[in-house]
Amino acid sequence: MTIDAIVIGSGIGGLVTATQLAAKGAKVLVLERYSIPGGSAGYFERQGYRFDVGASMIFGLGENGTTNLLTRALSAVNVSQEAIADPVQIHYHLPQGLDLKVDRVYEKFLQNLTAHFRHEERGIRRFYDECQKVFKCLNNIDLLSLEEPRYLLRVFFQHPLACLGLVKYLPQNAGDIARRYIKDPQLLKFIDMECYCWSVVPADMTPMINAGMVFSDRHYGGVNYPKGGVGQIAQKLVEGLEKAGGQIHYQARVTKILTEQGRAVGVQLANGKVYRGKRIVSNATRWDTFQQLLPAEQMPHNEKKWQQNYQKSPSFLSLHMGVKQSVLPEGTECHHILLEEWEKMMAVEGTIFVSIPTLLDPDLAPSGYHIIHAFTPHWIDDWQGLSQTEYEARKEKAAWRIIDRLEQIFPGLDAGLDYLEVGTPRTHRRFLGREDGTYGPIPRRKLRGLLKMPFNRTAIPGLYCVGDSTFPGQGLNAVAFSGFACAHRIAVDLGF
Repeated sequence: MTIDAIVIGSGIGGLVTATQLAAKGAKVLVLERYSIPGGSAGYFERQGYRFDVGASMIFGLGENGTTNLLTRALSAVNVSQEAIADPVQIHYHLPQGLDLKVDRVYEKFLQNLTAHFRHEERGIRRFYDECQKVFKCLNNIDLLSLEEPRYLLRVFFQHPLACLGLVKYLPQNAGDIARRYIKDPQLLKFIDMECYCWSVVPADMTPMINAGMVFSDRHYGGVNYPKGGVGQIAQKLVEGLEKAGGQIHYQARVTKILTEQGRAVGVQLANGKVYRGKRIVSNATRWDTFQQLLPAEQMPHNEKKWQQNYQKSPSFLSLHMGVKQSVLPEGTECHHILLEEWEKMMAVEGTIFVSIPTLLDPDLAPSGYHIIHAFTPHWIDDWQGLSQTEYEARKEKAAWRIIDRLEQIFPGLDAGLDYLEVGTPRTHRRFLGREDGTYGPIPRRKLRGLLKMPFNRTAIPGLYCVGDSTFPGQGLNAVAFSGFACAHRIAVDLGF
């Protein structure tokens, strides 16, 4: 079989690329180093619990508009995923008694926030309304490759106002817009947290396009949890890929991208097996792609420049817990963020993120129990050079520090604990194949919105990148966008 596209990695970006190409009739092969698909959107099972590897706050599974990219990706290969609507995106537990729920209903959210900042009522509305404007522009456009001139021309003639609106916001960051309308320092810190909880940087460094998408879609398509767990999305995409004639091979670890006369022509696996294809797509991080899979000394100039603009975000310390139902007070929401001091928002173990998916889908845990997944930023350097005994002891100490803090929200957590598994940045690196276990790229300094974020094509002919190291960045819906764009660009290049 002549392979049109080889995709390295079955994260959501890679799977969307693969399924979109297969739906167009291309011959596609996905190579996944692990035994199941999904990457950080995968799952694992322990003692009757089905745990999500990463977060369970999922955008893109709605029914309306064009920004419901996960729903669209599934339907392109004739599969679907049942989803459970989450009435509250996040319950924030923040300094100075700022306890706030982000309700799915937009007006209710604005009321909840205004109750804490009466003097900023007008500024709050103007900032979030401007986010809505960005979202409406995006939601009018069929989101495909911004590298394809004919597509851009067609979209511009079909939706000139939406296009001009987006062009205006491309060089802007959310913090610039927020400070235009808002003066209260605590409210600006809240908006920093609103950005940080998914972009891992404050509002000043978060592109307005991304903020507009997230802050508005939660009230439009909403946050929806896939029935059976987040891992179901990847499983369904694989099912659709195979239905459309594509293939996926597991435990197939790519160690080298092969080039001939400067062009990417194939890949080599750890066992020496070689596959050749017309186009190669890397769903690895850009660090893994250009320093591990390709000779680091031959890194293209624009990749070096990209690394001057972006750095690796931290990884996470993750606690996957099974707890007795009695631990959760009546009315507990699915997603929480805990921070006691604003100054520690970006510090190691500063912010704690919590997902309790069994509040939406009880079948993920044994009867009478819940899953709590808590995670907090950590750097791999703190976990290197340890003996196995030292490593386990450090994991246990860190886990109990987190559990002690979570007792503020869930009194009796310690006593109600039934199962605990701790993952470190080393765990993320090992199972997800991500350099240093990183969550993705973050700007080294304030950049002009999304203008520095690279698209899918690379300086090496025949090689494309997809996932969170490409436009528009991190998050499941963002990497799905990247997959749509990458597949569209490759389809045009191959003449499909």
